Amino acid sequence: MALLKERVSLVTGAGGGIGRGVARAFAREGAAVVIAEIDEQTGLQVEREIRELGGRALFVKTDVTSKASIEVAVQSTVAHFGSIDILVNNAFIPTPNVLFEHKTDEMLQQTLTSSLWATWWAMRAVMPSMRERRWGRIVNFYSIDTETGAWLHADYNTAKSGIVGLTRSAASEWGRFNITVNAIAPTAMGATFFKLAEENPGFAERSAAARPLGRCGDPEEDIGPAAVFLASEMSRFITGETLHVDGGLHLPGYNSRPANVPVREY
Repeated sequence: MALLKERVSLVTGAGGGIGRGVARAFAREGAAVVIAEIDEQTGLQVEREIRELGGRALFVKTDVTSKASIEVAVQSTVAHFGSIDILVNNAFIPTPNVLFEHKTDEMLQQTLTSSLWATWWAMRAVMPSMRERRWGRIVNFYSIDTETGAWLHADYNTAKSGIVGLTRSAASEWGRFNITVNAIAPTAMGATFFKLAEENPGFAERSAAARPLGRCGDPEEDIGPAAVFLASEMSRFITGETLHVDGGLHLPGYNSRPANVPVREY
């Protein structure tokens, strides 16, 4: 039996990478999927892919830096499919990888808006529908980068720390409506991974070797099932949890210090 049969989901940033993998995994388990994506070309492509799989899909052009745009995506979901049962907050807009002292206020603002604020807005927008149905699943995305204090990601690490606090707060308060709120800390071969692999020979091999499982994750086959689990009845007694889906990378952690940065400068 399909684990998400007759459920309706909205996945932000579903036009590629992990978002696309989660959207396709949801469709395979019977869920209707709304692809909330700013890139029309990739969003429509994923919509076509899901329909070719025999699933139900709808692309809604969505700018997660806009509260109004997120609210329209939620309203469109309910109008088209009649409800919204599952929300996955995946989208964010990256900033240049530079040292903390070179990060600008504008970079931090962009990251906070596209990640933390976007998650806040989306969660509040879906809550009334979930509350009315007395059932809801919210899956947010965290990052191991925050735990390791990843270099060049000061703004990203800051925003993702906020995601954990928001996840736990909502889990505490919305459990009374039978809404669970959990987070996934994933690593997978998405657009950023392939860009780094192209720019840094041997990156893919080193990345795989750093994980106890000895390989890099696939967005659909490795991250998707974890999201399906948290979106289904199988996780009905789990809320406020952060699940590492990274091939065990969180166990040894990793050193992200750029090679050109001295260990000491004093």
